[in-house]
Amino acid sequence: MADLILDFQFSSPIEKVWEALTESEMLSEWVMENDFKPVVGHTCQFWNEDIDLVVECEVLVVEKPYKLSYTWVGGPIDTIVTWTLKEENDKTYLYLEQTGFEEEGQAFNGAKYGWAYKVEELKKVLNEI
Repeated sequence: MADLILDFQFSSPIEKVWEALTESEMLSEWVMENDFKPVVGHTCQFWNEDIDLVVECEVLVVEKPYKLSYTWVGGPIDTIVTWTLKEENDKTYLYLEQTGFEEEGQAFNGAKYGWAYKVEELKKVLNEI
């Protein structure tokens, strides 16, 4: 098994970063269209019609504003995404862990590239670029 681990840093307050991770409208600006709700047990989808991709999710953990976890199942990927947030010295630190990859192969590398790209979009949503 292989786990994807990425760290990011923002100058936005933790509450604003949390909103971008949990509010459906904000998520659609930087991830994909979705029907996400930060409620444990909620099942939802993220979708991108342009590339014919649908990701099935179930919310597993909501500890506002410090931890969010959900399943991420689509195409060859059947994983769990966990976001952990920490605020320190006027910075918000965002830690992403995506677990459940079979190996560090195409799906793993695609997710690694994809999340790095998506977080650049998140920075735009947070007005940090």
